[in-house]
Amino acid sequence: MVYDSILDTIGNTPVVKLNHIAPQKQTVFVKVESFNPMASVKDRLAIAIIDAAEKSGELKPGQTVIEATSGNTGIALAMVCAAKGHPFVATMVETFSIERRKIMKALGAKVILTPASERGSGMVKRAEELAKKHGWFLSKQFENEANPRYHRNTTGPEILRDFAGRDLNFFVSGWGTGGTMTGAGEIIKLARPETQIVVAEPENAALLSGKDWSPHKIQGWTPDFIPKVLNKDIADKFVPVSDNESIEVAKKLAKEEGIFTGISGGASLAACFKAAEVAPENSTFCVMLPDTGERYLSSPLFEDITDESDEQWLSNALNA
Repeated sequence: MVYDSILDTIGNTPVVKLNHIAPQKQTVFVKVESFNPMASVKDRLAIAIIDAAEKSGELKPGQTVIEATSGNTGIALAMVCAAKGHPFVATMVETFSIERRKIMKALGAKVILTPASERGSGMVKRAEELAKKHGWFLSKQFENEANPRYHRNTTGPEILRDFAGRDLNFFVSGWGTGGTMTGAGEIIKLARPETQIVVAEPENAALLSGKDWSPHKIQGWTPDFIPKVLNKDIADKFVPVSDNESIEVAKKLAKEEGIFTGISGGASLAACFKAAEVAPENSTFCVMLPDTGERYLSSPLFEDITDESDEQWLSNALNA
């Protein structure tokens, strides 16, 4: 298929059945957002916000765009801005993975790091300050209505289309801005009221469950505040997952299904497995996988994976 722009390839990501690690007597499908051009669900958010701002006149031709990001939104915005001719600046907490910074810079972006002690709200404040000082367009992913609206118009309808004629008992998503769970969740619930919306949260920062925020390793999820675009009421169930559970499930998905996702994808799938334990038998789940494992090479997801030759394994195999 031929496209006029890389931006035309965003969306229509595949839904894939798990054949080896799904709980017994349950059916699990995953929506693999790494098939987007910059390999994450945030490509949807980026094109939605920039298109809306250009159409409204709020974003002028050639104007600089700035956003606070854990990385995936910044990468997506860097791509969209490069394709549309806007300089892009990202503010980002210093603890987020190095590969995310480098990808943004490779796309022409500038990256401003903020102290880890200031948490997510620190990078947001820095972006607001810079936008005001320099007259840059602040995309405001955490409060921009274009974010969930795009998921109502694309992600949700894609899922409904792909599950036409099939059961869909549970839709599982985590949250960072809340755009996916809100937009896709609302449209799924509207069309199929019987479908339960399961929202995964970091065990250490389960804000929607009424818990306090503390640091966690699920990059991109749960800043230290609840975003304005998030509709908490759409959720039927909140499922907390630990860092270790998220990492182990992501590894298992890669090794036993050949599907390479990040820690957040592992977290969503871990939440699905927990929900499946108490769900009726023969239930069908659709789980959002937000990005690719390649975004986590310097993270705990890969800390036990070496780049050395497996000579010892070969020697043991030959001598067995």
